[in-house]
Amino acid sequence: MIRILLWLLGGVLLGGIVHLVTVLMMPGMASQDAYSRMATVAPVNRVVPIPAPTPEGAAMPFMDPAFAFAVCRYDLRAGPLKFSVPVSLAYTSVSFYSRTDVAYYAINDRAAGRRTIELDLMTTEQHNDLPGNEEITAADRLIVESPTLTGLIMIKALAPEPGMLPMARAAVANARCQAQSS
Repeated sequence: MIRILLWLLGGVLLGGIVHLVTVLMMPGMASQDAYSRMATVAPVNRVVPIPAPTPEGAAMPFMDPAFAFAVCRYDLRAGPLKFSVPVSLAYTSVSFYSRTDVAYYAINDRAAGRRTIELDLMTTEQHNDLPGNEEITAADRLIVESPTLTGLIMIKALAPEPGMLPMARAAVANARCQAQSS
């Protein structure tokens, strides 16, 4: 009897390990991750509005119809990016994702404290190569370090009422994501 229970316990333990490994490996093996989905609609280093979600489907999962969305698929191999987006009347947020869909930075209009969210996106190596300048302080220039050379920037603007959706779309459409001029 004890022998059967030990075999059963071993089988359950082995099944649990196989299940856990499978669940942890699935995101890395997925072929339709966010970056791959946006590769077909968003050129590199340019902001593209994402169509509003419909009951039949959405470009990205969990899209809220009360928000206007835009995306910038970035590539830092050519150098740092300058990113800016005007804030909407209600709420604007910007989220940064690595190529492997890991969120590494987010900022909203309240944290930015300005009418425009402006920042420089670069790798750690590019940041270390910047010349030291005492005149430029952290308050003047927000620098975000990307853990990967490629990734996504998601821009969201809230429309608290359906009539304000065109203004929210205009805010995200005026976002800029372009190579920094040296």
